Amino acid sequence: MKVSDILRVKGNTLFTVHPDEPLARAAEAMAEKDIGSLVVMEHGDLVGMLTFREVIQAMVKNGGNVGTMLVRTAMDDHPLTCTTETDMDEVRRMMLDRHARYMPVMDKRMLMGVISFYDVAKAVVDSQNFENKMLKAYIRDWPEEKTAP
Repeated sequence: MKVSDILRVKGNTLFTVHPDEPLARAAEAMAEKDIGSLVVMEHGDLVGMLTFREVIQAMVKNGGNVGTMLVRTAMDDHPLTCTTETDMDEVRRMMLDRHARYMPVMDKRMLMGVISFYDVAKAVVDSQNFENKMLKAYIRDWPEEKTAP
């Protein structure tokens, strides 16, 4: 299974933010849209990733509020990325190694989507359920052995 399989099912709605946006506005957008991340884009290029983890870390550093901080000061400026052709086993390994919950999907410099750890886990469970269903159908339809005369 490849990343493209997840994006095909998930759809292509993307939420981005500019690095010079106020962090408070970005956090509000994440809360309103019930999303855990925003891709940070500048001049058409991916420059970072903002998740609730970075927002919380910024708040802690700033005494419990974001004040006038900008997205640029809180974002992960070296986010993990993958392509639509990246195999799901590799994505799982990468996300686990870096404790990443969200990963931008890129095609060269073009943002194709974002996959979450939830998307990956759901794809694995769906795949296993389908395989189980197929195996059960195969076992039910097992041909009976003919007895020798």
